[in-house]
Amino acid sequence: MTRGTMGLVLLSVAVTAIAQIVLKAGMSGTSVQRAIAGGFGLRTIVTTLFDPLVFGGLVLYFGAALVWLLVLSKAQVSLVYPFVALGFVVTALLGNLLLGESLSAARIAAILLICIGVTLLARS
Repeated sequence: MTRGTMGLVLLSVAVTAIAQIVLKAGMSGTSVQRAIAGGFGLRTIVTTLFDPLVFGGLVLYFGAALVWLLVLSKAQVSLVYPFVALGFVVTALLGNLLLGESLSAARIAAILLICIGVTLLARS
């Protein structure tokens, strides 16, 4: 895999992780929480989809998907797809740093195992 392709893989993973954080912030917002509490219906869907953070998170996801399509055009899926696991690592770290979510010892151990696995894969 070329450095350029690896860069695209990492860009896709990073943007996807950021999208998760933005979506979480949007879904935790007052207007979306009120809409959800009112029951599931068209109004809830519209309120949720057009919340600026939710909408922004979805746009980020779409952008990451476009980058991923470019990755798939350049590399074997069996090689690049396991790198998606890095998204769990980045998302957990961002969740901790930006949202104050806890990182237990078990989560930290799981993150380290993912990193070891991706490192082994990258060297293969």
